[in-house]
Formats: sequence, C-alpha cells, structure tokens
Amino acid sequence: MKKSTQLVIVVAALAGGIAFVAIRSFLGPKTPAAATAPTAPDSSGAAESTPSKTIPEVLPDFSLATLEGPPRALSSFDHPSLIVNFWATWCAPCRREIPLLRQLRTERGARGVEVVGVAVDFREDVVKYAKDIGLDYPLLIGEEDGVAAADLFGVSTAFPFTIFADAKRRIVAVKIGELHADEAAFILDHVEKLNSGSLTIEAARPLIRDEIKRLDALRSAAGKF
Repeated sequence: MKKSTQLVIVVAALAGGIAFVAIRSFLGPKTPAAATAPTAPDSSGAAESTPSKTIPEVLPDFSLATLEGPPRALSSFDHPSLIVNFWATWCAPCRREIPLLRQLRTERGARGVEVVGVAVDFREDVVKYAKDIGLDYPLLIGEEDGVAAADLFGVSTAFPFTIFADAKRRIVAVKIGELHADEAAFILDHVEKLNSGSLTIEAARPLIRDEIKRLDALRSAAGKF
C-alpha cells in the first residue's frame, strides 16, 4: 500500500480480527457471501487488502438509483461533512450500524453532517428492508453498479466500510468494518476542525488513525468487537 494511502485509511484491526463480509456476486444465486478475515496491520496501523488498491484523496463521483427511483449523484450532496456508508441487507455488521448512522444524522445534522447509505444489493431487498425498519437517510442503490462504485474507493472486497469527507470533499478517513459511536464522534469532531480551518488534513489523518487504533485495542482487550 502506498504511503499516501496509509495516511488516508483508518481501519479496525482488532486482535482476533473483525470479520469482513465479501461482496456478493450479483451474477449468481442470492446466497450470503462468505466472511473473510482482515490481513495483519502494517507498521502504520493500516490493514492491506489483496490486491492492494489506492484510496483516492477526494470523493469520487458516481450516480446510482435512489430509494424513490431516479438516480442521484454523490456529488449532489453538498453538506460540509459527509458520511458515505457502503452496506448490504445480508451483512450483519452493516445492519448493526444503521441505528448509529441515524443517530449521527439526527444529532449532527444541524452542524452540517449528512449520511448517505450506498446499498450494494438487490433493489427489492433494499426497498423492503428500508421500509421495514423505517430507514430515513438518503440511499443510493446498485447491484453491479454498486460494486463498481465501491471499487472507486479501493476497498471493494469488504463490507461494511464508511467514508468521512470534509467540505472540500477530501477523504479524511475510511473505516473498514463496523463503525462505533466513539470512533464516529472523534472523526466528525476533526472533520469540523478541518472545515473551520483550525486543523490541517496532514495533521488530521494520523490523529484519527492513532485514535481508532487505540479505541480498537480497548475493545479488543474487553472482548467487544
């Protein structure tokens, strides 16, 4: 993995390992994907996927269908702080994240935070699940197109993953694996500092990386993943 990527990506590399859920093929039957374990972290704390891919510095743009039907581009969300969460209905960690994402949007919406879910799944499954749980933040939905969108971020072999971007649409952090409230709060607080000009992106990324590593170590020691 390139050094520039190591500064961007923030991962949960717990002792014992978080299970990553591989993206299901949409060309075959609708069966759950097998889980794969993350690779060991390198000295920077970033875990590499195989093959190694580059995480972009800024949010790539793509358009997918919405829950309502018509497509929408990611670039149309112009909020100062953006959380982009890639998930699927068949992914248990993805489902566990949804209440937190809803809470973040409710608590921080007035401070410019928006959550965009990108469901890489069969449309009928997403529509049904969103209706059943009353999912109320914007959704983009794609099958093969969703896989292609995930691939733009260089982490298309694992679910869930969550991207945090600032007002300049720079990718501040990428959390691979289930997002936790303490991690999200720390990242979003630093995105706000970036937006206010009180922190540089060069300083923010390693600060976030180190804090996520610390929080993950605490969760690992406590047996909480």
